[in-house]
Amino acid sequence: MTEPRSEADRMRRRELYDAAAGLTGPRLLPWTTPDGRSCYLSTDGGGYLSTLADSIEIVQLTMGEELLEHARDVLAPGSRAQSATEYRWLACRLTEALSDALRVAESRGQRIPDHSQDETAQRA
Repeated sequence: MTEPRSEADRMRRRELYDAAAGLTGPRLLPWTTPDGRSCYLSTDGGGYLSTLADSIEIVQLTMGEELLEHARDVLAPGSRAQSATEYRWLACRLTEALSDALRVAESRGQRIPDHSQDETAQRA
């Protein structure tokens, strides 16, 4: 059985993939400005801020997984009923985690190369 990859290995593989795919241009970052606007980084997929963004995405997704597990425990049949305040807290945290996960998905989706454009250019 193989051992799970380390976070550093995953980030390095992401950088290699981005470089091989020729990805450049603005990257949606996993944080916003104080007034809620999106932040972008002009990058070639490497560098300190890209690595920081990768690390923050990993933390956000891990926290979302842990929160989801907590929600499943709270909502499981036979579990202790929570107060309205506790359910509201859980709903707020789940909303935040979903927002983070969607932002990560959008950022990563923007970095997937569009092979259909490459094929069209090669045919022309």
